[in-house]
Amino acid sequence: MILAVSFLRTLIVFFLLIVSIRIMGKRQLGELEPLELVAAVLISNLAAQPLQDTGTPLIYGIVPVLTLLASQLLISGVSVKSGRFRRLVSGKPSILIDNGVIVQSEMKKCRISIDELYVELRINGVTDISTVRHAILETDGTLSVLPYAEFSPVTPELMSIAAPDNGLPVSVIAEGRVMSDNLRLLGRDEKWLRAQARKRGCDDLRDVYLMTVDGNGKIYFAKREGAR
Repeated sequence: MILAVSFLRTLIVFFLLIVSIRIMGKRQLGELEPLELVAAVLISNLAAQPLQDTGTPLIYGIVPVLTLLASQLLISGVSVKSGRFRRLVSGKPSILIDNGVIVQSEMKKCRISIDELYVELRINGVTDISTVRHAILETDGTLSVLPYAEFSPVTPELMSIAAPDNGLPVSVIAEGRVMSDNLRLLGRDEKWLRAQARKRGCDDLRDVYLMTVDGNGKIYFAKREGAR
């Protein structure tokens, strides 16, 4: 009986947390701002209490979670309408590099060492600070790097070249499974699919790890490792 009660309580809290995270939005699944981090940590701790002690009424875990959820939604709503309140809750971005010069006062204020700054720059594909016009530490902890124009990647627009829009590649085979719905969406059949696989040295579709087709008919093909 105790095991059944524990199992049922766990399921209830589990689905409550899923619904709460979905309501709070997709940002909860990525980089967290201070408000979101605090809410996520508190919700996880409060939800764990009634699961650890079956003698604690389940409502003692549900009510605090719902209270935190309502508070987070209320604060987020006010933050959208009030920039001053948003800066109070989430802070504001910090400029760590301004016109190629490291702003040491901001580095000290944010407690970021030069080594940490270099790590973040390398993650953004930058090795030379002198090529960076601005580096901004966002409120969610990520670093936005804006290079000087002459060091920016060349785009088709800058070269006055018309870039084709190939559309989103569609998977027609994934881990040996034929995606029949996607195949019909492309106006193709399995006979065409097998012919394309044979052209690439694969007679058995189960030996195909991944095959995608974009809007212009460009095919990406990967054979399963170990397949003949």
